[in-house]
Amino acid sequence: MESRAQSNRERVRANAPSDKNAKVDQKTRNNIEYYRNLPACEITQRINELHREWDIERVLEVNAASIALSSIIFGTFTNKKWFFLTGAVAGFLLQHGIQGWCPPLPLFRALGYRTRQEIDEEIYALKTIRGDFNTISPNSKPADILASFRN
Repeated sequence: MESRAQSNRERVRANAPSDKNAKVDQKTRNNIEYYRNLPACEITQRINELHREWDIERVLEVNAASIALSSIIFGTFTNKKWFFLTGAVAGFLLQHGIQGWCPPLPLFRALGYRTRQEIDEEIYALKTIRGDFNTISPNSKPADILASFRN
């Protein structure tokens, strides 16, 4: 069974133009290439940045909430027609929850937003370069293995 992150990644990629997916992939490869020969402290700084990077799901959620709240305010204080925008945003969120796609998704993908899994792939590539996994073996304790992923 696919995990939620994998299915979100695949749905985003399936619903975005292939050239936008290729651009996101190339950016990740370029980042890995750039950091490959840098000191561990700079790789650590980049990993910390990646932990703070907003994924496409978060961007969609914040965007939808912002538009919905704004349209409620405008509908309350100016013109009730603004409430239609709230309904449209709710419909987009419902569509995204059911199908994994909504109209703003290709726009945010074109702006370069990545899925959580795509961000995590860069994190783990950088951790590998930094040497985080060199001490792990099949005989390592589960706590030690998990600790190497969580740092």
